[in-house]
Amino acid sequence: MTIQYLNRTDDAMAEPRDRHSDVFRVILRIDVYSGREPEFERVWADVAEVIAEEPASLGQWLMRGCDGQSVYYVVSDWRDEAAFRQFEHGPAHHEHRRKLAPLRHGGWMITAQVVRSVASRGAPV
Repeated sequence: MTIQYLNRTDDAMAEPRDRHSDVFRVILRIDVYSGREPEFERVWADVAEVIAEEPASLGQWLMRGCDGQSVYYVVSDWRDEAAFRQFEHGPAHHEHRRKLAPLRHGGWMITAQVVRSVASRGAPV
């Protein structure tokens, strides 16, 4: 695990801080209309390219559920909650939602603060 030391005054007194802590994570579940999955994936990819240009965006991932239903999950990481909320309430986000709306019929969103991460010491992914 990579550890960064913050507020360092003395090596013996420094508290370790995970380099991923303070990341604000957004997790979405998106229920897509059956048969519209390929179109959804294309539109999502286009939208994701635009979001990738946002300075506060740290990355995003699209996953399809393995249960045979038309369910997708999106995980996106942001510099902090304030930056995400600014994006969420801005015109670009509203345009992205407009493009995806005809392809989905439900879902949910949860947000979380990353407090610790452990990097794999196994084979690279």
